[in-house]
Amino acid sequence: MTIQTQRCTIRDFEPGDIPRFMEYRNDAHWMRYQGYKGKTKEEYEQDLLGDSSLVRGTQFAIIHTTTGLLIGDIYLKQDDSLYWIGYTIHPAFARRGYAAESVTAIMAWIAARVGSIIKAGVLPENTTSIKLLEKLRFSFAGKEDGELIYVFDTGG
Repeated sequence: MTIQTQRCTIRDFEPGDIPRFMEYRNDAHWMRYQGYKGKTKEEYEQDLLGDSSLVRGTQFAIIHTTTGLLIGDIYLKQDDSLYWIGYTIHPAFARRGYAAESVTAIMAWIAARVGSIIKAGVLPENTTSIKLLEKLRFSFAGKEDGELIYVFDTGG
């Protein structure tokens, strides 16, 4: 999959992305609200460079179009017409609209694939992510396993 936005390219991970991915994924403070973190380079390579499957869940790289640098990632998991989404932006690129831009593009991609529901789980303390989901018109749907669940209906 490759999706182009105004400032980003969303694509599969490549070997050269791993060191930069590790910069933010292994930063305990930055990743305090995330579950996928603290792995070795070999573990990340196995997870990110192997066969990707939306049914099992997979990470996609968010690449800054101008610089070619990895600036974040998006997780997607498909269950029929339901998609789970997660996202993380490198701290050096936070609060510049890259998450909103990338998630909006993924939402359009899902809708075009006849995905009808998109869900995101977020810890209650992660107010920045909650504000982003609300800005993108996700609706609060309840709480599961300590996470707040937000839902977007694509109308598909």
